[in-house]
Amino acid sequence: MNGKINIGKYPEVLTPKHIQEILDIGERQTYELLLSKPFHYVRVGRMYKISRETFFKWLNGS
Repeated sequence: MNGKINIGKYPEVLTPKHIQEILDIGERQTYELLLSKPFHYVRVGRMYKISRETFFKWLNGS
């Protein structure tokens, strides 16, 4: 992560690509993180969807 993140630039529902960008990690690490379940996500078919609010609360330690 490089400094402050502009939370408003992200949609209400994040994808793994957003998580990769925010955390500056690779695809494999992103899916390992999702599967370790540190925060709630929804799987729709093959797609993962993460609430922006839930993700940033987790990221900020709330």
